[in-house]
Amino acid sequence: METVQAALWVVTLLVALALIFDFMNGFHDAANSIATVVSTGVLKPGQAVVFAAFFNFIAIFVFHLSVAATVGKGIVQPGVVDTHVVFGALVGAITWNVITWYYGIPSSSSHALIGGIVGAVIAKAGAGALISTGILKTVTFIFVSPLLGFLLGSLMMVGVAHLFRRARPSKVDKWFRRLQLVSAGAYSLGHGGNDAQKTIGIIWLLLIATGYATTADASPPGWVIVSCYLAIGLGTMFGGWRIVKTMGQKITKLKPVGGFCAETGGAMTLFLATTLGIPVSTTHTITGAIVGVGSTQRASAVRWGVAGNIVWAWVLTIPASAFVAALAYWVSFQIFD
Repeated sequence: METVQAALWVVTLLVALALIFDFMNGFHDAANSIATVVSTGVLKPGQAVVFAAFFNFIAIFVFHLSVAATVGKGIVQPGVVDTHVVFGALVGAITWNVITWYYGIPSSSSHALIGGIVGAVIAKAGAGALISTGILKTVTFIFVSPLLGFLLGSLMMVGVAHLFRRARPSKVDKWFRRLQLVSAGAYSLGHGGNDAQKTIGIIWLLLIATGYATTADASPPGWVIVSCYLAIGLGTMFGGWRIVKTMGQKITKLKPVGGFCAETGGAMTLFLATTLGIPVSTTHTITGAIVGVGSTQRASAVRWGVAGNIVWAWVLTIPASAFVAALAYWVSFQIFD
């Protein structure tokens, strides 16, 4: 394969593979947007996925492409990337997503993609080809996003409990069933805004590496942006029910007021990260917020064993996807070069 002006069919196939990853991102992470609203009974599953998919897509009109710029230009030196690297990165990310989806583990599609890029680049050129500031920013938010989600979710829950301490439980439940539609929409907006841009970023990286775009371009082509937002929205519509069960029921039992607080805290975290151009995990964020809400009731309200298993998946995501990506890069280079 040529590094510059690679054959159009090769680029087309890799763009298609990237959109498959984007679809799987929505499919895998549908639980992040809809688990709370389904588990509290505010929406039926079929209604929830259409609702979330709609907000995933309209995020295209809300957020600047800061996250796409980080992935496309801030993780790895563009001159190192070629079609083998992009292939390895996508195979590593997709493989990890399939494994964690099969076992119902809410891992991070975002960090699987970052891990895939890192593994493929190291296999080709070593760690020196990575941009340390971009990697550090992403790794730091592995810890910051769930902690911020936890903090905001728990503070929201404490504040709401104080404000409505004299209200009848039935009236509070009725109000927050309606308000949860707002919070679920906001979280789905943040999900689409942050996650779709990661795939935009890797396609942009591919186009730059193969000569179909330049580093001087202020943004990727419009067709890339629209197709990525469509792909993640369609993936969300198909849903990931194994993970919905874990997120909505196994970590802690939620009522509409708890779902509202978790989604609002998570949405605030995503909006902040997307504005700063940081590719964060929507899975980490909403899990932290759900645990934060549950912990305000009592520590035993959270199933810490389940939460612990999820954390182990977080820790393993980047190295596991990086390992698979390195293998995929080597296979691609041996076969096609």
